[in-house]
Amino acid sequence: MSALQVELVAADRKVWQGEASSVSARSIDGDLGILPGHTPLLGVLVTGDVRIVTASGTQTVTIDGGFLSVDHDRVVIVADNVDAAGLTTPAETH
Repeated sequence: MSALQVELVAADRKVWQGEASSVSARSIDGDLGILPGHTPLLGVLVTGDVRIVTASGTQTVTIDGGFLSVDHDRVVIVADNVDAAGLTTPAETH
């Protein structure tokens, strides 16, 4: 199974970047679950948790709203504010 390339960005910094097997978040239309091979999507996110499942476990952050873009197994999540206390790994820099 291929992996998702995920980037989580706050207004002032890159919060997290890496590979994941799934991403879940709450949009204005309800809960979203993203797996590899997902169709392209642009969704508006509401305040709540974003869960990123990686090989090392589940990363959870709380956002205050934003948007999520999915295209060709690349997921970009942008939010004004991100509470990254639940992250166990920092953003990777490339």
